[in-house]
Amino acid sequence: MPRRWWLGAGVVALGAVWLWGARSIVSTTHFIGLGPSAMITAIGAGLVVLGLLLGWQEWHGLAAPVEDEEGAGPFSGRRFALAVAGIALPLVAMAPLGFPITAMGTFALVARAFGSRRLLLDLLIGAVLGVLLWWLFSKLGVHLGKFLPLVR
Repeated sequence: MPRRWWLGAGVVALGAVWLWGARSIVSTTHFIGLGPSAMITAIGAGLVVLGLLLGWQEWHGLAAPVEDEEGAGPFSGRRFALAVAGIALPLVAMAPLGFPITAMGTFALVARAFGSRRLLLDLLIGAVLGVLLWWLFSKLGVHLGKFLPLVR
């Protein structure tokens, strides 16, 4: 079986991107001395550590073999594209559309990528989560932008 060491390298690279992005966030502290970049830095560091562990396991042949799961079909480029679109949507939609609408679209796209066929339900769940999270973050003093920038 070929070694898939490049999977670990990819996870390390993803973690490095998160760490690089955390550097650009203004370091303001609110309650316990942790700024908004703390969680992003922790996730980036965790990805780097896990990627190194995965690469080491693959290099030494210790990683679990890939198993076909029941019902898992072949790779679907359409589903992959939907998931990538869901992940990328906040990059382009957060400022013009606001957090709740962006969360609604992101949730619906990723749910569709995982096989959901209930678009209206997915949009509703995404909207409820977006409104709830926007409200909770605003109560914590974390500014996620305007609620609905298109509505004045």
